[in-house]
Amino acid sequence: MRFRLTDDQRALRDGMREALARRFDGRALRAAVEEADGGGAAGVGGARTRVEGAGRAGGPGGAAGVGTGRAAGPSRLDRGLWRALGDLGFFALRVPEADGGVGLGLAEAVLVFEEAGRVLLPGPLVATHLAAGAVPGAATGETVVAAVDGGLVEWLAEADTVRGDSAGAVPLRSLDPLTPLHRVPAGRSAPDPVAILLTAAEQLGTATRVCELAAQHARAREQFGRPIGAFQAVAHLCAGILVRAETARAAVYAAAVTADPADIAAARILADEAAVRGARDCLQVHGGMGFTWESEVHLHLKRAWVRAQRAGGVTESEEVLAAALASETV
Repeated sequence: MRFRLTDDQRALRDGMREALARRFDGRALRAAVEEADGGGAAGVGGARTRVEGAGRAGGPGGAAGVGTGRAAGPSRLDRGLWRALGDLGFFALRVPEADGGVGLGLAEAVLVFEEAGRVLLPGPLVATHLAAGAVPGAATGETVVAAVDGGLVEWLAEADTVRGDSAGAVPLRSLDPLTPLHRVPAGRSAPDPVAILLTAAEQLGTATRVCELAAQHARAREQFGRPIGAFQAVAHLCAGILVRAETARAAVYAAAVTADPADIAAARILADEAAVRGARDCLQVHGGMGFTWESEVHLHLKRAWVRAQRAGGVTESEEVLAAALASETV
């Protein structure tokens, strides 16, 4: 089986990268982070939210969050950017043409979500994409859809529709300034394999980006009259980032073709590792500079940590993969 991208798929990927570069470049990312760090109570607001299945989220709270117990800051979703994504067909990509969608498949969705992960595009991308065709306005970006996922809800206060039971939701302080979180007491639901795969694609985007950042810094930064990339320790870090990213890419692309639950579980495990370890090693390459607020690197690590909590975390995928491997050996 061949997994080489077709000309149309490469054009889709390149077109999405160019479009995101125009609408959400590094300066836009920085502006969004600075706005989110401006103070106030996170995720409190958004009175227009409609819930599918259960009650509204709870009000303001000072609960300890993911990583810190400080009161959360405001994270507002750029509705203009969201509608622009709708115009690009981001959410309607897999909706049949007969229903007004683009009519492409899971492989193409993985490519565009990889690009979204590469630029740290904020918002409940997976939930809104999965709701396209089922929730009015989701396909065009007019409706923002959040979903209860493993006891957490991303962007609850900004959502127009919430899929799942969000009653009693409590705001958390998210490690990622661009992913506001709520915790809900609702029981667990079975993870959606497509949601897991699209999350893995976002993680792959982060893994690819931190590989680029590490290589750029290793070439540009000099110590003792030489680029730091010439030193063995730094070279090994960069090589490890690249190997993990490319291994995850093969797994994610293969899972997009087969759509097999075990393949998706394996892709998720490898993509999580590539994103989290890749970002951590990229921080090591940058040294103290990587931890500064002006750096992009720490934002990738924080987003990778938050994504890794979706759909029951990596343990859920490990169980799926283990069960599949065990059944093959019986």
